Order: sequence, then C-alpha cells, then structure tokens
Amino acid sequence: MVALGESMVTFLPTRPGRLADVPSFERGIGGAESNVACVLARAGHSARWVGRVGADGFGDHLVEAITAYGVDTSAVRRDAGRPTGVYFRTAGDRATDAHEVAYYRAGSAASAMTARNTDLAAARSGRVLHLSGITAALSGGCLDLMRELTAPRTGGPLVSFDVNHRPGLWRDHPEGPRVLLDLARRADIVFVGDDEARDAWGLRGARAIREALPEPDVLVVKYGGGGAVVFDRTTAGGAGGTETAENAVRAEGRTAGGGECGEDAAGASVFVPALRVDVVAAVGAGDAFAAGFLSATLRGLPARDRLRHGHLTAAAALTVPGDLAEPPARGLADRLAALDDRAWETLRLGPGWTEADARAAEEVRTP
Repeated sequence: MVALGESMVTFLPTRPGRLADVPSFERGIGGAESNVACVLARAGHSARWVGRVGADGFGDHLVEAITAYGVDTSAVRRDAGRPTGVYFRTAGDRATDAHEVAYYRAGSAASAMTARNTDLAAARSGRVLHLSGITAALSGGCLDLMRELTAPRTGGPLVSFDVNHRPGLWRDHPEGPRVLLDLARRADIVFVGDDEARDAWGLRGARAIREALPEPDVLVVKYGGGGAVVFDRTTAGGAGGTETAENAVRAEGRTAGGGECGEDAAGASVFVPALRVDVVAAVGAGDAFAAGFLSATLRGLPARDRLRHGHLTAAAALTVPGDLAEPPARGLADRLAALDDRAWETLRLGPGWTEADARAAEEVRTP
C-alpha cells in the first residue's frame, strides 16, 4: 500500500504542565498518512510513504525514522527552500479539552506538494492509496494533487480516504466541508467519525452519512468509544451483522440515528462495538484504526473482522503516550478478532497488552 501526505516532527513534553512551563521535550514523529504506513509495515505489509520534507535535520529525522519502521521512503522529495513542519503538545489527554497543541507548519515543504512535483507513479504503485483531508487543507497545490489522485482512473489502486476534518486548517477557507465531501465521494474506501460528519456536514447517524456518500464501495462510520459501522457493497458482510448502527450511538449515550444492519442499496452493514481500553492518550487512534482495517482488507477478511482489527490496532495506540504504537502480532490479533460476541464485549486491554502472545490472550480478558 501507499500513503501520501505530510509528516511532522512532534515534540512530547517530559512532564505534565502548560507549554509555557514544560522545560524540555522528547522528539517523535507524527502524520496521519505516514502513521498508517508505519503501522502497516510493522504488520507485515509492503508500505510506501510519499511526501515532501525540508532539506534540514528534521527532514532527515523523519525520513530515517519512517524508514526504520520498514516503510519505503524512496519517493519522498526534499525541499531546500522550505522547512519541515513541527508541532508541540502537552501531556494532557487529547480526548479532552485539557491539552495544548502548537503547530508550526505554515509554509512547510509538504504544503508545497503539487501534481507536478510529486511522483504520481509511486503514489499509484500499490494496491491501496491512502489519503486524508488534512493534505487538501494545506494549500491550493495540495488540493489539486488530491483531486488528481482521486480522479476516476482505470487500473489504479483502491483509494482510501480518511476525512480527518480539522476545522483549524480550514479557518480561512469556508468551503472546506464541501471540499472534503467531494473528495470522499471520489474514494473507494472512506473513514469518517460521526462527530466529524455532524460538525462538517450537519449529518446525524450512519444512514444519513451513507445517503450523503453513496459512491464509495466501503464506508466506515466511527463512533469513538461506541464502536464503528461499515457499509460494504463488495461483500455480504461476513460474520457478526446482528448489531445495529443505532446501538453504536446508544453506546455513547447519544440520540439514536442509525439504521438497521443488513443489506440494501447502501451495501451490507455491520456494527462492531469498540473495546474497553485503559486509555493512556487518544492521539493516533484514528490512524491506527484505519491501518488495522486496511491491513485486514488487504488480507481479504470479512467486514466484522476488518472492524475488529481496526479496534484492536486503535487499542494499541490508545495504550501508549505517542502517535505511533507497535501493532499487535498478527497471531494475537487474529485470535482476539475471532472471539465470540460475549468474549469480545468483555475484553479489556491496558498498557503492554500487545506484548502478550496468542496463548496469553486469555489473560487480558476480564469478566
């Protein structure tokens, strides 16, 4: 698979506190698309990242760190006139408002990506091309590149698109929600949170989102801690289609708005509840979910198992402090994904759970 987009150097505080008070930071890497590529490479897939970084030390670090995950970075371009983007964040849980994030990405090398200076052949060289709405917001040239890569094309890869609506990036561009909707409608596989769809498009419930996005063969609507629904026209849905999308909303205490699972013009629909997780930090969970789902897709697994692998890979990210986490070993993930519904719903995962092997999987289950 191939992922295209901006990756940045991230600085994580060495202790809790306001950015104004934190005396030192540890360096890491972060980027929605490169995160997906890194997790897929660690999960045993062939993965390539296509991007643009500065001809600076931070660019060196990004390329070296992503390569170390097993990702092919040969198509990454260096820009001598623009810097590599960086950002700082506090140690607070980003799942709440008790955090600070400071981005320094304006005028970055990645924002200068265009259809002319990007290796399009490399971008289209995999079975799946993964993109996100973040790239579209970086510049007019980046948006044109996204439109080029999502244009109908015979014989190209499946296009995977994570909406990733970031209102701050679209602050000066009120057409952002419409742009994201148009790009999503051109993709084959789409990931969107129900909160994103509500904030960007005023849509409530999985069925309403599917009605607004009828074109993608596969649409995944995520309800955070409530679970996820997949609408899939490519298969009959596989095992485990007895839950309702409505239950995903109820699991979060929201007003029900989803439809019954089953099969109709929207495609087979399956809901899988999220796992119980002892959360360390919420950062990177969405990227990890997409990586787990795409990994299972590349392996040809049924819809229920694709969602379960998404939840398991997200759980790995939720139980570490940084953007990237080692995914569970394939044997362990397959074992957990195969649990019956009751065992899945009583499973609880905490820090270090991915270090368990398949025989130890029973030890991480709680009644």
